[in-house]
Amino acid sequence: MVAHTEMTEAMAGMDMSSASDGMTMATTFFTATNTPLYSNSWTPSSAGAYAGTCIFLIILAITLRALFTLKALLELKAMESALKRRYIVVADQQFVAEKNDDSGSMTGILTTNGLQENVRIVSAPVKHTQPWRFSTDLPRAALMTVAAAVGYLLMLAVMTYNVGYFLSVLAGGFIGELALGRFQQGAMSM
Repeated sequence: MVAHTEMTEAMAGMDMSSASDGMTMATTFFTATNTPLYSNSWTPSSAGAYAGTCIFLIILAITLRALFTLKALLELKAMESALKRRYIVVADQQFVAEKNDDSGSMTGILTTNGLQENVRIVSAPVKHTQPWRFSTDLPRAALMTVAAAVGYLLMLAVMTYNVGYFLSVLAGGFIGELALGRFQQGAMSM
């Protein structure tokens, strides 16, 4: 009851809207240092605890940026792996290279069970959507799920309308981009 009274006093004079369960929610930015984050048990009780919460939000925003950079690097690795795949075209069949540019192909002799066949080895086409692969698509989906969760946690922090929380999320985004942005740019240009 004391914490709720202190919270009400800290938010006195602000524009408030009433929620259906009797709780109040701020509709304008405010600067109180005792704003709960994610639950009532995470309510900073001192300026140091508030600063620690803001530092946590900065790190969480950097983590979100790192997750997107990691996803871009994994996409680049998957594309490089797809480019390195080769297909063997058996003799007496139309060569894929005959339809396209012949620069990525080479000829050779394939021996199987004592039979020798002239074959042409060509690079896999990469201009189309790559086939579903467990080793590529499962980590991609897991990474995006974690990134969505972190993004929603950051959104909830901003929705408290606390200026310190809002600026912490922005600072984390700035620092994350400053430190990691160049890695994603390199991955996107490939």
